[in-house]
Amino acid sequence: MAADLSQVKALTFDVFGTVVDWRKSIVADLSAFGAKKAIAADWAGLTDDWRGAYRPTLNKVIAGELPWAKLDDLHRGVLDGLLAKYGVKGLSEEEKDHVNKVWHRLNGWPDSVPGLTRLKKKFFIATLSNGNVALLANMGKHAGLPWDCILSAELYRGYKREPKIYIGACETLGLKRHEVMMVAAHGDDLDAARKQGLKTAYVARPGEYAPGREPQVKAEGNYDVEAKDFLELAAKLGA
Repeated sequence: MAADLSQVKALTFDVFGTVVDWRKSIVADLSAFGAKKAIAADWAGLTDDWRGAYRPTLNKVIAGELPWAKLDDLHRGVLDGLLAKYGVKGLSEEEKDHVNKVWHRLNGWPDSVPGLTRLKKKFFIATLSNGNVALLANMGKHAGLPWDCILSAELYRGYKREPKIYIGACETLGLKRHEVMMVAAHGDDLDAARKQGLKTAYVARPGEYAPGREPQVKAEGNYDVEAKDFLELAAKLGA
């Protein structure tokens, strides 16, 4: 039986991997930085390890093993160790900050801007990401993403998949939970949103990770909508 989506008024989007191609963007950006600074390093390996530390670090914050901090600061804590691991030496604090803020300079998938633009005509569209507000706002300007609103886990002093993130987003939007649809390429995010009463849309992003680096997360499936990209999602939602 098809899901009743007639009452959906807003779409909230996971961003890293769902809206932006973080891996290709970071490898290209840091490779250019390395070439400019005459630093030879395995930038792809550093990128993969950096992202690989993302979920374990957030889980430590959620469990109370680390104090809450915005994602920029968590990224920097991981980066310092990775620069040493990959033999990147002699960077100034300003240069380290530039490298850390590569997450502010990510590019969208080819369908992201046209798909979001179509969806925006029918729905209120907002981020719902673990990225902090400044990161998401800068990224939006860099990639030309047409958000109506920037919502971040930072606003709720937590991280997805904590229930308060999804509940808080609905309250901020002034909508009931069934009036909000979470859009993501990650089943664990959608499963957590669905448990709080949000509608769900799965958009596949098969090129997000390096081959063999995909996280082994079992998704429950049975989402309200599944699409290959945002253009197909817009078509399925009548936008």
